[in-house]
Amino acid sequence: MNIRPLTPAALVDELVARVDALPRDGWARVVVDGAAAASPGGVADAMVDPLRALGRPALRVSAGDFLRPASVRLEHGRFDPTAFRDEWLDVGGLVREVLAPLAPGGNGRVLPSLWDAVADRASRAGYVELGSGGVLLLDGSLLLDRGLPVELSAHLWLSPGALARKTPAEWEWTLPAYSDYEPRADVVVRYDHPDRPALVV
Repeated sequence: MNIRPLTPAALVDELVARVDALPRDGWARVVVDGAAAASPGGVADAMVDPLRALGRPALRVSAGDFLRPASVRLEHGRFDPTAFRDEWLDVGGLVREVLAPLAPGGNGRVLPSLWDAVADRASRAGYVELGSGGVLLLDGSLLLDRGLPVELSAHLWLSPGALARKTPAEWEWTLPAYSDYEPRADVVVRYDHPDRPALVV
């Protein structure tokens, strides 16, 4: 295994280049996966403007807007790491409303959010149409062993020590959920130090 050090800007450039290499005759569904402590949403956000500058419409969606209602998520209590791992995300809703419409033959109409977890109600978002050649940038945690249909996946890897250090105290109960998580990603980035990421080659 080879490790190639990068700057944060070079990491974004690397990911954008890989996305732009995908065909433009349909849509590209891209996942940026990582524990919340790795802030995968920040990396996905940083890709939007460079992709648009290349003529590729980009739409941001967060898996956190596709959680199940609290009555389902918290059925086993508020601090159950197994439920956090397996039951919080509405995988069916995410596929139905976001990923399937961007499959070959899809209509390109995406619902950018489904559920407001804070208010515990439907988000009431409207559908957004992503033009041909457009890129969906989906961020979230624990996404890459769920069989999601995507064209490119990136995983921001944290060592167990870094994950424990960076996870806020109120979320430490989630740490066991990551212990057996073995994502298969097209791009793996060592991300213990976000100012000094390293690409696993």
